[in-house]
Amino acid sequence: MFNRIASKSFASVTSNLARNGGCRRLASTKTLEETLQEVIPPKQEQLKRLKAEHAQTVVGDVKVENIIGGMRGLKAMLWEASVLDPIEGIRFHGMSIPECQEVLPPAPGGREMTPESMLWLLMTGKVPTPQQSKQFSADLAEKGELPSFVETLIDSLPKTLHPMTQLSMGVAALNHDSAFQAAYERGTKKTEYWTHTLEDCINLVAKLPALAARIYRNVYHPDRPLVPIDKNLDLTGNYSNMLGFGNNENMTEYLRLYIALHGDHEGGNASAHTSHLVGSTLADPYLAYSAALNALAGPLHGLANQEVLRWQIAMQKEIGDTVTHDNIREYLWRTLKSGQVVPGYGHGVLRNPDPRFVALQDFCKTRPDLQASPTIQLVQQTAEVAPEVLKEHGKTKNPYPNVDAASGCVLYHYGLTEFKYYTVIFGVSRALGAVTQLVWARALGLPIERPKSYSMDALEKLIKN
Repeated sequence: MFNRIASKSFASVTSNLARNGGCRRLASTKTLEETLQEVIPPKQEQLKRLKAEHAQTVVGDVKVENIIGGMRGLKAMLWEASVLDPIEGIRFHGMSIPECQEVLPPAPGGREMTPESMLWLLMTGKVPTPQQSKQFSADLAEKGELPSFVETLIDSLPKTLHPMTQLSMGVAALNHDSAFQAAYERGTKKTEYWTHTLEDCINLVAKLPALAARIYRNVYHPDRPLVPIDKNLDLTGNYSNMLGFGNNENMTEYLRLYIALHGDHEGGNASAHTSHLVGSTLADPYLAYSAALNALAGPLHGLANQEVLRWQIAMQKEIGDTVTHDNIREYLWRTLKSGQVVPGYGHGVLRNPDPRFVALQDFCKTRPDLQASPTIQLVQQTAEVAPEVLKEHGKTKNPYPNVDAASGCVLYHYGLTEFKYYTVIFGVSRALGAVTQLVWARALGLPIERPKSYSMDALEKLIKN
């Protein structure tokens, strides 16, 4: 993607991606912290204006269905990095996924945007230069090794303990070295909270690949030696290498795209909201994100791509080698008539095909090995048939594929076949948006979250009055 526009200047490309009345430019050689120091004051002023001029402005109604329906659709959070539109899908500081793929730097020799370039965009609203992205990768590699006590902790856990439980425990244990916690205990100024939070957040992102790879080795390949971090590789290059896929450039590129795409999906989803909620208590980023991982481990949130893959494999076994739209349609109807949902279709917010699914499908179309895969072919053909079946069924607001319809199937094709581990990769990814919000919540001085709750009796009394 990136190479297609190599002849254009970054400035001209990003000027075409202007959002909210301004041009998104590249900060030349500034570090991430220096760039944040530049962009935070205007945002602080914007928040002050909103408070002063519009604090009592009504932006929506609260209905009983919002209260008893998981607060779905309720406008109740400030989240700077991304906004999810039901029709257009996710935008990161106003930029669509294709626009991000065009301008966010890839790893040296690669084509896909890297998670660290996405993190830079989420944090600052600016596109990093290739030099900034490369230096950021080097900084993360320098901080990537785990403390010995965390290695000992993870190695002591039983292989039968779920990988997500292990990941949450490892992240929480990193709290031992929290810069924010130490600064808070010293009595640091509130205006400096964000700088110490940023230090923790960068350390967390840097250490997640080594932590996640160690869990994978311990649980599934205990006899395999762990590869040390290569200071010359980007974040995902090291992660793929430590997982044992370093020789498969297609897998590494897929992981870069996967982690970047899954990095943020606005603040209302369970894991993002959990991280923000816990962080609003001034818990350090390790504790906040550990809690978020526990939310991500829930079957209704982070396990969807596993369910899709199981369902696709079951369909593949039943249909056999001769796959047609008709026998896919029949299998879809059998699934629905049995009282089950079709996994990988529908979304709590989206009402169109998920742009993340489209990006993953485009990735598959450029790889002959994926195009030849029966599993990937079945994913593509199912996406052609399922929307009409689901519309006819009439019980879903969004009959289109979401990102989970494709994501796990590509991992499976490349040889990462341990289903329970898939949510760990999701957990490595979702940290990008969570840590961004933690930094901005501290920079903006957002308060502890404390919504009002009602019992059913109190709610009925409120309705009558």
